Amino acid sequence: MENTLNYQQVCEEVCRLAQQVGIWLCSERQHLSSVNMEVKGVHDYVTQFDKQSEKTIVGRLKELVPGCGFIAEEKTETVLADRFNWIVDPLDGTTNFIHGLPPTAISIALREKEEIVIGVVYEIWRKECFYAYKGGKAYMNGYPIHVSDCPNLDSSLLATGFPYSDFSILKPFMQYLEWSMQHTHGLRRLGSAATDLIYTACGRCDGYFEYGMKPYDVAAGAFIAQQAGAQVTDFSGGDNWLFGGEIVVSGPALFPEFLQSLQQFLK
Repeated sequence: MENTLNYQQVCEEVCRLAQQVGIWLCSERQHLSSVNMEVKGVHDYVTQFDKQSEKTIVGRLKELVPGCGFIAEEKTETVLADRFNWIVDPLDGTTNFIHGLPPTAISIALREKEEIVIGVVYEIWRKECFYAYKGGKAYMNGYPIHVSDCPNLDSSLLATGFPYSDFSILKPFMQYLEWSMQHTHGLRRLGSAATDLIYTACGRCDGYFEYGMKPYDVAAGAFIAQQAGAQVTDFSGGDNWLFGGEIVVSGPALFPEFLQSLQQFLK
């Protein structure tokens, strides 16, 4: 493997890959039935399209970065490498996909040692490709994006996700939802964490928070949001958002008030 990697070039190849797989997923959706669905856990589903999407993505990523490792949702590859590891969710928003609802996204990130250096999220129904790479800005379909400059919660629109298996802090979480309904413009639950993150990155939402997350849910979208100017932490304000299972994201103007309000309920 070469000592250096051209992040921009690899990112562009990953964008093309995500778009190709996204087009295939949209075309195959009509063939979805109970025959090609499985239950992974409580309210957690996988389709044959998740698995085939991941196999295609993993195969191409191996060619792009030889010797790489993977953290992939469907575990078609489980070997980790010392330097480069891809973090892949081949179909984020599977429940939406099953029911024919947008959004659904493909999420791909590249981690070099302890640092994410590439992030690509492709929302398959709107055909929007969000991406960023180390040393560059964040983009959507070739246009630069930036987080919103919303200054306070009263004028903010927040995104979140509802837990489907981890109900350990459900009560304080619901209390914060109730509080947020009274102190923001509103809350949105889209059903795809990767999409929540990219919509925050481009200013469609002003902030996002969720718990019970896995690395493949957040790696690419959070990196894109960071490159778009967002602050990204765990609920304590620390940096353990990738593996810690909780994440809060917003523009810098909103972030102090947003995090403080969240910590009143979720510490």
